[in-house]
Amino acid sequence: MPQLFKRPWLHFLVLGLGLFMLQQQLYPPPVPTVGPLGESRIQTLQRQWFNTAGRPASPAQLESMVRAELDRDMLFLEALELEIHLYDSVVQQRLIRNMRFLRMGEGKTDEQLYKDALRMELHLGDEVVKRRLIQAMEQMLLAQSPPPVVSEADILARFEADREALRRPPRYSFEHVYLTRERSGDAAALLQKVQEQGMDAAAARSLSSPFLPGYSFRGLSPQQVARHFGAAFMLNLQNAEPVAGQWVGPVESTYGLHLVWIEALEPERDAELEEVRKQIARDLLLERRNQALRDAVADLREDYEVLL
Repeated sequence: MPQLFKRPWLHFLVLGLGLFMLQQQLYPPPVPTVGPLGESRIQTLQRQWFNTAGRPASPAQLESMVRAELDRDMLFLEALELEIHLYDSVVQQRLIRNMRFLRMGEGKTDEQLYKDALRMELHLGDEVVKRRLIQAMEQMLLAQSPPPVVSEADILARFEADREALRRPPRYSFEHVYLTRERSGDAAALLQKVQEQGMDAAAARSLSSPFLPGYSFRGLSPQQVARHFGAAFMLNLQNAEPVAGQWVGPVESTYGLHLVWIEALEPERDAELEEVRKQIARDLLLERRNQALRDAVADLREDYEVLL
């Protein structure tokens, strides 16, 4: 063994290995860079926010959007590095379609068009391709680090914690006679007529003005009623303290006045577990999926230099 250490080639090997390790420490290979976003992309994010929220984004909100956009760019670059675009049929069909749209497919097969598109790097500037590759990358990350399974204990714990939020709203089943504002002076007399003559909703409908949303409604929540008649109608109906099997009115809405026949009322109540089990399981799974994806993206971010 001592003779082995006297051999020159071993000295060169050890010295070379040491120099290589020293170089790796002093001059590590550069990491991929993402960002910064160009001014035009930042302005696009600001416009999208304004169109959705109706107000300008705050500095914190804009920074959050920029970070999310940089994460998308990072996922796109990672997908390209893994060459996912070379094996994804959706990307392939999109590029072939683009080539034919550009009238560059005369006499060429789909395979030739696809190769030409890759050579021209059309996949780098197509937003549909980018979204597809980001989606594929997210699925890959989730496959590598799947979210925890939702157990029965998790569902029961969420059910107990969210009892108030899960309460079932009251439900209204009713029919109505609609009077335009021009006929508002007739409302009291018409209500008296239907009550004195014991008219049911079907018979009283002949007294109604046309109402496009309809005349008969079943099992609607207050929010659903307001969607058809406006919030003022729902508030006025509740204030009238309706009773099943009786006429109520006139009830004012944004459209005019209504004589309302209350067919049935279901009061607000606590939800039963079986009613909301699927909803809770779906919400928990989505929350865990999103958290698992955030964690995976954060881990991937360690391999990149992100420039804000």
